[in-house]
Amino acid sequence: MKIKIIILSLLFSVFSNAQFVKNHGQLKVEGTQLVDQNNKPIMLRGMSYGWHTFWPRFYNKESVKWLKNDFKCNVVRAAMGIEQGDSCYIKQPEFSKRKVKAVIDGAIKNDIYVIVDWHSHNINLKEAKIFFDEISKEYAGFPNIIYEIFNEPDDETWEQVKAYSEEIIKVIRKNDKKNIILVGCPRWDQDIHLPAANPIKGFDNLMYTVHFYAATHEKWLRDKTDEALKTGLPIFVSESAGMEATGDGPLNMKAWQEYIDWMEEKKISWITWSVSDKDETCSILKKSASSFGNWKDEDLKESGLKVREFLKKYNIEK
Repeated sequence: MKIKIIILSLLFSVFSNAQFVKNHGQLKVEGTQLVDQNNKPIMLRGMSYGWHTFWPRFYNKESVKWLKNDFKCNVVRAAMGIEQGDSCYIKQPEFSKRKVKAVIDGAIKNDIYVIVDWHSHNINLKEAKIFFDEISKEYAGFPNIIYEIFNEPDDETWEQVKAYSEEIIKVIRKNDKKNIILVGCPRWDQDIHLPAANPIKGFDNLMYTVHFYAATHEKWLRDKTDEALKTGLPIFVSESAGMEATGDGPLNMKAWQEYIDWMEEKKISWITWSVSDKDETCSILKKSASSFGNWKDEDLKESGLKVREFLKKYNIEK
């Protein structure tokens, strides 16, 4: 009987993952918690693609399907590079949009959520308004969509980031009244205490992003985030991993597990960086990896094997 229950539970989990957005639908923010269409707390866990400018080969529907089915992702993040590289959005907007839309369409087809990430460290207000106006018009009817409007501000003040964010939020909300919007904060999404003290007012379904790399960002960042949560600030970890903040160096498995445990306890959604094949620790794939998924264990680096293990554990067992 016990074996039968375990089998039925696993089958239910697999089936639920197969129809994830159908089951959970339109997301919203209640207090600090992300909840689904049934007002039940929900956690999104998944993978971020690397910059589309450097790893465009992975930006396709097939890789999204593989990340869902093999890694058990219930969300993916399309990191559209804005300034860096010859095919960045500033230089090649149509190419950039095609790549991002391939991931968006793949997520919709495979019934998982997708973060549309404006992947820049600088304010590009004019260009961002044009992009998010187009994307929010095209995809407003899909509950799959999450907008991340500024990845990792670096030297900008919170006042500058806040003013920029308010302008982009207004553009999105003209077209899309409901879908979640993620707002960055200064110092590479470390200074979460700043929006906690002075949050954006007048809009619903906003969350604020914290990014960590476990070998660099120790308990102090969790403590700072806990204090922000106490003020009522909703948090989403839209980029994270187990090595140093450079993206390189050895994995610190103890520190990474401590972060995972903390996010699971707080019911904070988390995304791991990244689907790419650069010669660095955080790129989860080797050069041998196909552009379209179907990755064997020998195509995955240590970080890839570990994050797949995490995702399979927490997205299936929970």
